[in-house]
Amino acid sequence: MDTRQLQAFCEVVERKSFSQAAERLGVTQPAVSLQVRALEKRFGTQLLDRSGRRVEPTEAGLRLYRGAQRLLQLEEEIVSELQEGATGELAGQFEIGASTGPGGVVLAQLLCQFAEAHPQLQVALSVFDTQTVVERVADRSLQLGVVGAAPRHRGVEYEPFVRDTVILACPPGHVFAGRTITLDELKHETLIIMQEGAGVRQMIDDELHRAGLRLRDLDVRLELGLQESVTSAVRGGYGVTFISRSSVENDLAAGTLVEAHVRELELEREIYLVRSAGRAETRAARAFLEFAKGRLPS
Repeated sequence: MDTRQLQAFCEVVERKSFSQAAERLGVTQPAVSLQVRALEKRFGTQLLDRSGRRVEPTEAGLRLYRGAQRLLQLEEEIVSELQEGATGELAGQFEIGASTGPGGVVLAQLLCQFAEAHPQLQVALSVFDTQTVVERVADRSLQLGVVGAAPRHRGVEYEPFVRDTVILACPPGHVFAGRTITLDELKHETLIIMQEGAGVRQMIDDELHRAGLRLRDLDVRLELGLQESVTSAVRGGYGVTFISRSSVENDLAAGTLVEAHVRELELEREIYLVRSAGRAETRAARAFLEFAKGRLPS
């Protein structure tokens, strides 16, 4: 069976679009259409419903999609094993994604240690917001993901990876510095937040809702997107922000940021491992998970 045809078919199913599948594969849209039609001719049945605004798999198409995922995964495993050669050393590529909190310090250092232990393996860490990481794991652009929230997505599975603490980060000398404050006090201070899709932001939204409030009830004047932009603004004295403690350890040690806590909010969270649903890990992914278990706090 031609795995290029299966790859094209899976990309169309996952993106619900021939044009987006072609863009992802780096080929023309007619080329993708020809590969899908060749599969339909071979099996003698329609695999995709093209009648609506989005392309959807038929019942037969869904069955083929599930089987094709297994075959493509097996192909990856065979290629990886051949690259590893007779020595049994891990080789090839290991592509993992993380949201800004987990990816900033803890995971980055862990991956450096893992790469050092496996010199034939090329390790690539991509940092995005939580939603983007989840989507890229679902469409198999990434082998694994590590995120600070678990948004619903039928294409992925989550499992706990490590615990994390979120703090209220303040500039040195701030009235909140080193204190446990109330939500009423927080209402009168400029709050800087990260963009929609960030795990910390989702956590704060959930905790405020539990306390009977919303973000709009606070003095949110700045939404700066990237974690680095937010921490830079806080260092400059422009407000305070909620952020993963592990991602600002160096700032806290240097005294360029000071932590505070909010009495009504429970800011302990689970950091999650994200896997593509129905997809077995590559050997490199399995090796990394074993490596991480021996080094992360339980």
